[in-house]
Amino acid sequence: MYRIAPSILSANFAKLGEEITNVLDSGADIIHFDVMDNHYVPNLTIGPLVCEAIRPLTKAIIDVHLMVEPVDRIIPDFAKAGANIISFHPEASRHIDRTIGLIKEQGCKAGLVFNPATPLSYLDHVLDKLDLVLIMSVNPGFGGQAFIPEALNKLQAVRKRIDASGKDIWLEIDGGVKVDNIAEIARAGADTFVAGSAIYGAGKDSDPHRYDTIVSAMRAELVKV
Repeated sequence: MYRIAPSILSANFAKLGEEITNVLDSGADIIHFDVMDNHYVPNLTIGPLVCEAIRPLTKAIIDVHLMVEPVDRIIPDFAKAGANIISFHPEASRHIDRTIGLIKEQGCKAGLVFNPATPLSYLDHVLDKLDLVLIMSVNPGFGGQAFIPEALNKLQAVRKRIDASGKDIWLEIDGGVKVDNIAEIARAGADTFVAGSAIYGAGKDSDPHRYDTIVSAMRAELVKV
């Protein structure tokens, strides 16, 4: 099963609720929620209050990607705000195992995020405790960046680890995902696809829910895998 997860970082924030409703009605599966703190990454985005505001709009999974440092302080706030999955970067945690435990204690699923230059060796010790591994195919901080091809090798390596574990762990990709490369990314092992500008930048007023055409095009590519 493949999951499409539009990143609201690229949505029109003047009508965020409408954007979220439309993209889900267009066939997307998950709401990807990018949190940046102008410290771990050079950008500042949204916090728990926005998550809390959109939670009543949908029963869809809210997938929170924390690009913040330190990370532990903010996790309970997002859990309380309605997050279903909370992912973090190993560089942002003093004790990775403890941070994973904190996420689970708050009733959420836990994910670990790997930047392009972050080694996969962190998985040696915690893979069995994770629900999601997120591979960044751009350097985090800004939307609209080009896909870094080396991410395909990283996906393949993580897919082997997940399959060998026998556990149900999602393998997510984020950065530069679009119609013309989503099938190749899926063949490398990803099952969950974050796309921001590729989806929200392709809205059509002629579509019933604005994003039907672009989401359908991505689905059509995934069927080829």
